[in-house]
Amino acid sequence: MTNKTYNVNKSEAEWKEQLGLERYKILRQAGTEFPHSGQYNLHFEKGTYCCGACGEPLFESNSKFHSSCGWPSFDDAIPGKVEYVKDNSFGMQRIEILCANCGSHLGHVFDDGSTETGQRYCVNSASVDFKE
Repeated sequence: MTNKTYNVNKSEAEWKEQLGLERYKILRQAGTEFPHSGQYNLHFEKGTYCCGACGEPLFESNSKFHSSCGWPSFDDAIPGKVEYVKDNSFGMQRIEILCANCGSHLGHVFDDGSTETGQRYCVNSASVDFKE
């Protein structure tokens, strides 16, 4: 999480009440769900993936691809909807992705995607909601 002020601001108690324990841990405390466990890992319907905390549209279904990594993968985000933050936790150098509207943790982006963009936005299913 960053110290930035976002369009949607709530106390941690309000977030916890709204999201429930599992989603709060992932969205607000940068947790990670177990691989291959999320409801959107193998989900390929047409629609939009929105922030699970504030509802902001983040990814279009046409950017989703099957990566076999165990989490939903996208090769691009909707422009201006995702914030990128250096993450050096756990002895790794990664880029964390946050919802630009509320600052909630979505996952990480990597330069090993198998599509034309070369990007793999590795997103927790619990971080998003799907809308047809």
